[in-house]
Amino acid sequence: MQETSLLREIADNWMLVAMFTLFVGAIAWAFRPGSRSVHQDTANIPFRNEDHPGSSETEELQS
Repeated sequence: MQETSLLREIADNWMLVAMFTLFVGAIAWAFRPGSRSVHQDTANIPFRNEDHPGSSETEELQS
């Protein structure tokens, strides 16, 4: 019975602290000052090879 109580105390208290620390660390890593250019570059991946807004295939489908 003693071992079960110890494991439950560890799971209840220390894992909560560990998961909260991991969460705060992930948020801090995502919003760090040097990451803005990386996030902007990643956000623009779908638009890298676009020369113009629509293609001829799109115009044919609309008419």
